[in-house]
Amino acid sequence: MFIDSARFSVSSGKGGQGCASFRREKFVVQGGPDGGDGGKGGDVYFLVDSNTDTLSFYKGKRLFKADKGQPGMGRQKTGKSGEHLVLIVPPGTQIIDDDTNEILYDLLEDGERFLFLEGGKGGLGNVHFKNSRNQRPTYFQPGLPGVTKNIRLELKLIADVGLVGYPNVGKSTLISVTSNATPEIANYEFTTLTPKLGVVNVGEYNSFVMADIPGIIDGASDGRGLGLEFLKHIERTKTLLFTIDVANHRTMIDQYNVLKEELEKFSLELSKRDYAIVLTKIDAYYGEDLQKDIEEFLKALNLESSKSNEYKIDENLPYFIQDLIFSKKDSSKPYFVLPISSLNKTNITPLKYALYTMLGK
Repeated sequence: MFIDSARFSVSSGKGGQGCASFRREKFVVQGGPDGGDGGKGGDVYFLVDSNTDTLSFYKGKRLFKADKGQPGMGRQKTGKSGEHLVLIVPPGTQIIDDDTNEILYDLLEDGERFLFLEGGKGGLGNVHFKNSRNQRPTYFQPGLPGVTKNIRLELKLIADVGLVGYPNVGKSTLISVTSNATPEIANYEFTTLTPKLGVVNVGEYNSFVMADIPGIIDGASDGRGLGLEFLKHIERTKTLLFTIDVANHRTMIDQYNVLKEELEKFSLELSKRDYAIVLTKIDAYYGEDLQKDIEEFLKALNLESSKSNEYKIDENLPYFIQDLIFSKKDSSKPYFVLPISSLNKTNITPLKYALYTMLGK
């Protein structure tokens, strides 16, 4: 089960109390105090592990607590320290103070391990309190308490390319034919209820990560549909790939405008991120003239289709905006616009290379 948010309390261990004891042995006249110190309480660590991709382990949990230190013993024996608590999270996890909403840590690197809460110090035994005026101290220190924090974990997927589009426009099919991802595919809206990641191979040694984000609708930034629940996952993607359905009842420019508007409402920084556009389902187009409709869409974006033989992607579909992918100057314009068919795999290979080239810039 994909869980991207969890709320619970976490506590480091309490230090063990010191010991008050006296050495009493036969033939030992001056034994004196020999109470040992208490053990240190267990620390709380976070460990980032790329083998995990969800926070499902924390679902329904209310408290995680490190072990407490053991009390000291006679003969100046120090109590055993408490076992450390190690919480494993996937890359992209944010640790947020649930009381103040302050982001405490942003965990991105695989293998990163850090101390989150330190355990309480063990108390001193009575051996530390003897002096010339008090040769028989009977008191000791209690262990210091651990630290407790109410936290919230938020997982934001890390990907190179994030698919953005209305529900049922072909995002799941696209990621299934370009990567190793196997999302559920069906002919109805909101088939994808959780984000999916896939590795797209470009040649033998190059690859990038693509994320399929659940569909965005009008008002998503205000919480409609799946709303803000999954818009946050786009925040960590380096580039965006707008997925426009040419066979949709909405016009291409209407789909594009709504997606741009929702992203801008959600995050102004996100709306300025580099992006490209794919026009999906050209095999299912039912209008009169596909080329004319695409040309009108390009005109609305102040773009012109490229007829360059040097970079032509497909002889039958020469709509690739090639000059933008290599010399992008206007951040408001896409790197490229490419009609594709995931079903027939039309322009799928060129799309992978185009995206890889865009990421390289």
